[in-house]
Amino acid sequence: MLLSPIFIIGIIFMLIGLAISQMLKSKFKKYSKIPLSTNMSGKEIAEKMLDQHGISNVTVESVEGKLTDHYNPTNRTVNLSPEVYNGKNAAAAAIAAHECGHAVQHATAYNMLKLRSALVPLQNASGRIINIIVMVSIFGGYFLFSAFPFDLILYLIIAAYAVITLFSLVTLPVEFDASNRALIWIKNNGVVNSTEYNHAKDALKWAALTYVVAALGSLVTLLYYVSMLSGRD
Repeated sequence: MLLSPIFIIGIIFMLIGLAISQMLKSKFKKYSKIPLSTNMSGKEIAEKMLDQHGISNVTVESVEGKLTDHYNPTNRTVNLSPEVYNGKNAAAAAIAAHECGHAVQHATAYNMLKLRSALVPLQNASGRIINIIVMVSIFGGYFLFSAFPFDLILYLIIAAYAVITLFSLVTLPVEFDASNRALIWIKNNGVVNSTEYNHAKDALKWAALTYVVAALGSLVTLLYYVSMLSGRD
């Protein structure tokens, strides 16, 4: 009773997320086949963007995988997948500039990025709490519900999902802002022409939707457990 309805919610949002992820991969594949008019690689674009923002303590590195691109604030690296690092197309330009957008946020102490970074430990702890409750519910549900009051378990789940939801919601402006910085920069600096700009914008739109779905999934799950507790009260 505690988990079965949430599995349905989880499956629904998982399917939506998979559909958007497939669309993102499709867009990336499509735009990767169109050469960039400036013939700049993702690495060159990232290094140029960092240099023009006066950021000299961030390095651009290649990491294994597909769409594994990310900015690491701990060691100050912009990590690009091989397709983006070496790619000379609108999709590579968009993603490389987007990750540099996070580096710019870090360098300028962007408030929402600072908040998200501060929430990371709580987010990780909340994820572990949810995982433990799920595993115990599946393999030892009788012990869990006989050893602890049902309302206590609900409070723990709600607290954990409140943190996860907050983290997901804070992530949205961070990602949107990084994309906006990227699009403005590649356009103003002649990295892309008008057609390539539209391709880059479309690719980043689908990437952003993955975060929107994650945030909505967390919010719906949180509201479900809150309504369950309210019904008991």
